[in-house]
Amino acid sequence: MSKAGLLRSSVVFSAMTLISRVSGLVRDQVYAWQFGASPAMDAFFIAFRIPNFLRRLSAEGSFSMAFVPVLAEYKEKQDHAAVKELVDRVTGTLAAALLVLTAAVVLAAPWVMQLFAPGFEPGTEQYRLATQMLQITFPYALFISLASLVGGVLNSYERFAIPALSPVLLNLSMIAAAVCAVPLMRPLGLEPVLALAWGVFVAGILQLVFQLPALSKLGLLPRPRWGGAHAGVRKIMRLMVPTLFGSSVAQLNLLLNTALASFLIAGSVTWLYLTDRLLEFPLGMFGVAIGTVILPHLSKRHAATDPQGFSKGLDWGFRLCLLIGIPACLGLVLCAEALIATLFQYGRLSATDTEMIRLSLMAQSTAVPAFLLVKVLAPAFYSRQDTKTPVKSAVVSVIVNLVATVALLLSALYFTEAGQAALLRSGGHLREALGYVPGAHACLALAIAIAGWVNALQLAWYLRRARVYARQPGWGRFLRQIGVAAVAMSAVVLALLWLWQGWTAWPWWERGWKLAVTVGAGGAVYAAMLWLQGIRPRDLRGH
Repeated sequence: MSKAGLLRSSVVFSAMTLISRVSGLVRDQVYAWQFGASPAMDAFFIAFRIPNFLRRLSAEGSFSMAFVPVLAEYKEKQDHAAVKELVDRVTGTLAAALLVLTAAVVLAAPWVMQLFAPGFEPGTEQYRLATQMLQITFPYALFISLASLVGGVLNSYERFAIPALSPVLLNLSMIAAAVCAVPLMRPLGLEPVLALAWGVFVAGILQLVFQLPALSKLGLLPRPRWGGAHAGVRKIMRLMVPTLFGSSVAQLNLLLNTALASFLIAGSVTWLYLTDRLLEFPLGMFGVAIGTVILPHLSKRHAATDPQGFSKGLDWGFRLCLLIGIPACLGLVLCAEALIATLFQYGRLSATDTEMIRLSLMAQSTAVPAFLLVKVLAPAFYSRQDTKTPVKSAVVSVIVNLVATVALLLSALYFTEAGQAALLRSGGHLREALGYVPGAHACLALAIAIAGWVNALQLAWYLRRARVYARQPGWGRFLRQIGVAAVAMSAVVLALLWLWQGWTAWPWWERGWKLAVTVGAGGAVYAAMLWLQGIRPRDLRGH
């Protein structure tokens, strides 16, 4: 890429992702209005999280991290025919593997649900619903993984807009299901929430088909063929196996905590889902954008044996992550109640739900800078085809998450009045007592935050030890500039929040304009302070 190429590509990707996030926000608002935080929605979110986990692995995780560097190497060193054969073989092999996996999960759905939602009692309506919806939603994993393969090829050819825009189709499909199909379900004697599951199924097909014309223009529309013996496919598989764990640590922690949330008070899974969705704004708009753009760049620099360009690309990524991550963290923590009340507290979502989401959002938001940094740190290893180091870090992070979760939940039970009352009510039975403690889900959110920081710090330490990154001049001044701007922003936001109290009691239009003023004023002050201290857009250009 040219000197400004990384920044320009990130802006394009972020703009398309913004459209996706806004449509996703509308989707979640429809969910909250239509269903609230109910046992049926808890069942849907768990049924959707399982195939969505595979989407994260393919689009933002292990498959992309393994496939893109190998594709970059083929582009750099071989002709178009060799690249086309690689795409054909990878498509055929991936499709065959996913067909087998999809059939197995659909047939074994009752047992899979017991694994991912052990708190759902077999035989209950919630368990039956979750199992049925898993059978409907899981084929989405097949379609979206193939769509992610297509997106990886397009990203490698610097066609970032189409892959970034394709998630809009998921949101539109699910909005249509919630608005149009849900009212038709009850007259047919069907559970309304099943409409959302069918919306997921249709969305997978749409996301795949949407990207195929752009791939055809590159002359790379695949003719799927088995590639078990192909050298490129074997290399991708060799790289992918360890990355299955290493690149998906955040999602593994979310899955683990979702399983634990199934033991908690009804609505906990929904509260954590909406917390995760609010965090997706900074992480999806900027973190995934930076990570997606920087991986092909780093892979190209490594393939071309350009260590200086590799190091400068990393330095750019780190600075941009902190420039965005620190104000995003502070904004989410300070404006948690205002954001949730304004965006979600309508229809069946109550003020109590808003308070519960606020607790988990404040806890998990403390790790936003860490989550963003991992989006750059992980590609630094995968672009060099080093898949072992992130796995080491991931193992420790998952263990830390589990230990922190158990420790925090036990603390909530034994060292709070609500916890002690729950223990008395349950006769000392821990599993039953967890279902009586309001706010226990925030312990799971805080554990994810702790594990996120552990993962980021480990990867940074390993990167320093590998001596592939040389810190560029000016870091001390840069951190000081961010710190001053963040303090000024926080002061303005706190003043406005103090002036305007009682967010849950206002009508929607009053919440809306006051939140817009608060966020806008904070963002303007942050940008102005950066400008006054000498930071200019040209300083953020990639190398």
